[in-house]
Amino acid sequence: MRRIVAVVSFAVAFSAYGHGDEDHGAAPPPVTQSMAPRAVAASEEFEVVAVLEDKHLVVYVDRYASNEPVAGAKVEIEGGGLQGVAAESAPGTYLLNLAAALPPARHGLTISIEAGDSADLLTATLDTSTAAPAASPAHFRSAWVVWGLAALLLLVSGALLAARRRKQKGL
Repeated sequence: MRRIVAVVSFAVAFSAYGHGDEDHGAAPPPVTQSMAPRAVAASEEFEVVAVLEDKHLVVYVDRYASNEPVAGAKVEIEGGGLQGVAAESAPGTYLLNLAAALPPARHGLTISIEAGDSADLLTATLDTSTAAPAASPAHFRSAWVVWGLAALLLLVSGALLAARRRKQKGL
C-alpha cells in the first residue's frame, strides 16, 4: 500500500510543473516592430543591401571581400516600377527617390554598379508584401508533453492500484 501511495504522490507532484516564472496577470501589449522591406544581393566584387524607406530606396554597396563601403560608384536600378541612377548620400550609401509608393508585391530588381575599373550586374527581390503571421510559442509543445506524461503516470498508477486491490480480494 505504501508503494501505491508513493506512486500517486509522485504523480501528483509531477503534474505540478513549474514553467519559468511566468506572470499570469494581464497580457502585455503586443510588440509592434516593423522592419523595412529590403533586398540583398552579392557577387564576387560587391555586396548590396537595398532598403525601402518611405519614398526612398536606400542602397548600401560594399566590397564583398573586405566589407568596405564603395564610394564614388555609379549605381543604376531597374525593375519593379523603379528606374534611375541612385545619388551618393554618404560613402557606400546611395539614394534613389521614388515617384510613388511601391504596391505590396515581390519586385525583381536589377542593380548595375560601376566603381573605378570594376563593374557588376546584380539581381535581387524586394518584398513589399505583408509579413507572415507569427509562429506559436515554443513552450506550447513542451507543455503538452509534460501534461501527457503526467496523465499517463496517473493512469498507470491507477491501474496498478486496481490490480493490487483485485489481487488482495482474490486471496
